[in-house]
Amino acid sequence: MDNAELRLHLESCHGHQSFRWALHCCEGDRGEAEDVLQTAYLKVLDGRARFDGRSSFATWLFAVIRRTAADERRRRILRFARHAPLHESAPLATERAGAAEESESTQRRAMLETALAVLPRRQREVLLLVFYHERTVEEAAMVIGIGVGSARTHYARGKQRLRELLQDSEIRHDG
Repeated sequence: MDNAELRLHLESCHGHQSFRWALHCCEGDRGEAEDVLQTAYLKVLDGRARFDGRSSFATWLFAVIRRTAADERRRRILRFARHAPLHESAPLATERAGAAEESESTQRRAMLETALAVLPRRQREVLLLVFYHERTVEEAAMVIGIGVGSARTHYARGKQRLRELLQDSEIRHDG
C-alpha cells in the first residue's frame, strides 16, 4: 500500500472512534490519548507499522493504537521510577462528581463505566471494542493480540460479569 492510500485510510478512520479507543488505552488521559494517536499515525505513515491485509484497516489501526499506548505507558512508568523519590507514590484514582448532581442517564453511564472498570483488562477491552467500536469478536482478538477462542471467552465472561455488576449496582441505587 503506498503512502497516498495509507493517508486515505487514516483519514477515513480518523475521528471519534479512533480517539475514543486511544482515550480508553490511555486510561482517560485526553492529552496522552492525543499524543498516542498522533504517534500511531506517524508509525503508519513512516512505515514502522505496516498493514498486511489480514484484517480490516480499522481493526489493524486499533491494534497499532493499543500497542503505542502500552509503549507510552511503559516509558512513563520508567521515567517516573527514575525521577521520583522512593517514598512518594503516584495518585491511583481521580475523584468523580457526586451522583446526586447527575441526571438519570448520566448516572446510568457512570454505573456502566464503574462496572467496566471492575472487569479484568482483557474482558473490558473486548467488550469496548465490540460494543463501542463496533468490531467483531474476531477483530477484537486481532486488536488485542489474542486467539479468537480466548476473545470469545473474555467476551462471554465479561458480559456475564457486567450484567451481575449492573444488577447489583441497580439494587444498591434503588434500595
